[in-house]
Amino acid sequence: MQRRIVAVLVVAQVLGGIGVATGIALASLTAADLSGSDVVGGAALTAMVVGTALAALPVSRLAARSGRRPALVLGYGAGAVGAAGAVGALALGSWPLLLVALVPFGAASAAGLAARFAATDLAEPGARARALAVVVWAVTVGAVAGPNLAGPMQAVAAGLGMVPATGPFLLAAVAFAAAAAVVGAGLRPDPLLLARAREALAAAPPAPGRGAWAAAREHPAALLAIGAIAVSHLLMVGLMSLTPVHMDHGGASVSLVGLVISLHVAGMYVLSPVFGALADRWGRRPVLAVGAALLVTAGLVAGPAAPTDPVVLAVGLVALGLGWSAALVAGSALLTDAVPLADRARVQGLSDVTMNVAGACGGVLAGVVVAVGDFGALGFSVAALAVGLLAVVVAGGRRAGALR
Repeated sequence: MQRRIVAVLVVAQVLGGIGVATGIALASLTAADLSGSDVVGGAALTAMVVGTALAALPVSRLAARSGRRPALVLGYGAGAVGAAGAVGALALGSWPLLLVALVPFGAASAAGLAARFAATDLAEPGARARALAVVVWAVTVGAVAGPNLAGPMQAVAAGLGMVPATGPFLLAAVAFAAAAAVVGAGLRPDPLLLARAREALAAAPPAPGRGAWAAAREHPAALLAIGAIAVSHLLMVGLMSLTPVHMDHGGASVSLVGLVISLHVAGMYVLSPVFGALADRWGRRPVLAVGAALLVTAGLVAGPAAPTDPVVLAVGLVALGLGWSAALVAGSALLTDAVPLADRARVQGLSDVTMNVAGACGGVLAGVVVAVGDFGALGFSVAALAVGLLAVVVAGGRRAGALR
């Protein structure tokens, strides 16, 4: 049953990754071109992240109440509606409507994040990190393909008599709808409901009024996991969101920007199984520390890079993706270990909400830092905050007596 559930989640993640990565690669650049403002360009990715944060709460609540399947269908379905809205906004040439459409577009990211927890519901405790890492890894295929299909999809849209910029978002709409269909048809029985039945928790729910924060506060390891995931996401979104605009200032083509972002997204997912295996073997905190160190490296490499130096930018963004991946996998496994099954879905949802609110703040703050300083200042800010994260993870492990 666990193998079949993971297989269904993998297929959905491939499809969802196509749409999400397309939006990540092109939202900022498309909005900036449409509006003539870099500030609006930064706001586009922020709108997606805000949408992910807003969707994480209803997705997690629906999962806690009715199971993973309806929650994931809701997230992917809302993403499809948002992508279709982006097509309409671009056809009308309206950047405000594009920003509005990117909010529900972000719900697909909430579904993709929630899918990793669905892989842990029936996994043995010693294999949880590997199970969720496989689902995270599956995004790689779609995430690499999506941005590289942007150019061809623009040509397809032009051939159909549509505005060329609508092509990639049309692809995203189809991919999200397909992901919702796969989950709706294939995720039966529901893994969370089955896990609850197996542990007889469905008949003994937590006391009414017990909130996710109350449950999380009882477990210091859960608070560390939530904080580490949120900070790593803030840093990743902040640096990544302004890279396409930085490259555009150097005259980079859409295809070159798409390639660099594809490499970054590959870094986010391709080594997830390795980080999962290491987290199960070494412990969760050592892998969190590795992730923080990679984020430091990313800021120091990408920050000083010229907009005409895509190789150095790509190296920095790959390190950024790897650091995010290590923190997400290890932090998610630590959170799942720390919280009992009765509270787990709600606390996992709280983590995703916190993560995406932090990401939205990262996008806004990155725009402010670049406006006041430059892209180099953004890179060094990312490195400095990542050093702080590394210190907290190491200090927390030492206080616990071991880095686990």
